[in-house]
Amino acid sequence: MKRTAFIFVAVVLVAGAGFGIGFAHGQSGASSSQLAAQPAAPGPDSDVPAYHASAPTRGLPETLDPKQFPDARTQKIYALAAKVKPVLYQQPCYCRCDREVGHTSLLDCFGDNHGSICDVCKKEAVYSYQQTKLGKTPAEIRAGIMAGKWKQVDLAKLDAAPAASGAK
Repeated sequence: MKRTAFIFVAVVLVAGAGFGIGFAHGQSGASSSQLAAQPAAPGPDSDVPAYHASAPTRGLPETLDPKQFPDARTQKIYALAAKVKPVLYQQPCYCRCDREVGHTSLLDCFGDNHGSICDVCKKEAVYSYQQTKLGKTPAEIRAGIMAGKWKQVDLAKLDAAPAASGAK
């Protein structure tokens, strides 16, 4: 009798713990989807890196302060990135940092130090900025990035260009 009662209590405790974990996981998933739109690309197993298909519905995180980087090129790129945050939010990053770092768009590369050490991120950000200045939409820019047009960006040309005024 005691053994049956013990087994019953153990089963109830294990089942209750499983329900609690599942409930908590479901709740945390709901809150994260409220903070930002889901990436359009499903992630690591997709041929297209993660990005957001539409404009952000809430404020975006800040990019890092360009002044914290020692080289002028990286400072310029972070300053450009800060100017086109909503555009970068809607772009994939072909260095595949969605797989390695968990980024959900190109914007994430400039919210941390990753963009300072990756030429793919730098070229895509400069391409996005240039295309924005030409009047292209984020969707048109994304199509260009997916077609590999960012590979034609010559980062050395930034070294001769005057510094971008302001980080915003």
